Amino acid sequence: MGNGIAQVFATCGVTTHLVDIKQEFVDRGIANVHKSLAKFQEKGTLTADQVFATKSRLLATTDMSVLANVDLCVEAVTENLAVKGKVFQDADALLPPNAILASNTSSISITVLGAKTKRADRVIGMHFMNPVPLMKLIEVIRGNDTSDQTCEVVNGWSKALGKTPVLANDYPGFVANRILMPMINEAAFALMEGVASREAIDEIMKLGMNHPMGPLALADFIGLDVCVAILDVLKDGLGDDKYRACPLLRRLVAAGHLGKKTKKGFYTYS
Repeated sequence: MGNGIAQVFATCGVTTHLVDIKQEFVDRGIANVHKSLAKFQEKGTLTADQVFATKSRLLATTDMSVLANVDLCVEAVTENLAVKGKVFQDADALLPPNAILASNTSSISITVLGAKTKRADRVIGMHFMNPVPLMKLIEVIRGNDTSDQTCEVVNGWSKALGKTPVLANDYPGFVANRILMPMINEAAFALMEGVASREAIDEIMKLGMNHPMGPLALADFIGLDVCVAILDVLKDGLGDDKYRACPLLRRLVAAGHLGKKTKKGFYTYS
């Protein structure tokens, strides 16, 4: 997700710092962006000059001190409150006073993240959809203390990126994942209970509901560990057992079969 977010900003003319904790992660991120840009050039969506300019605007580093000169910081680390909270505390100490600190979280409370900082009025959610360069939606999440001005600025940024910002309030899972994850979870239960094969479940949802991807294939694309993490946030935050993660989902995660990123999840990938 971080790679795609950085790519979109850089493509739209913004000098963008891609920051990660290890050089190997930084190098892999840049390689993924370059691969994606090459595909856009092959399809004729971007010219060679545009690709070159995008690459020149994308600066990669492991040094978080670069945040001292940015107007907007978008966090896209793993979906874990402790990890995100530490990133927010560190970023808050480095960012200019008026900079906005946004999170790409798919379920964690923006209010809680904002409370980790001294700029809760300038903390907001920018939940990009995956794959970021192709998907139009940004789910903009307003925390308890997020100011009107911060919402306006982030809406402006979103539109400048060619995206459509849609505002949601800060409740567990927001809108997208509060609706999506129960569907994925129920598909996992249907598979576990032998209602139908994985292929049949996905085909029924694709053809019957006009979904571009079946729920089990989509779960693999998202990451089964991410799905379980979001379901846990929903269950804990809303106090309702209907959000409990399917045992099959948990078993696959325990086995390290997380979907496409590990080459095995509900499906096996070459």
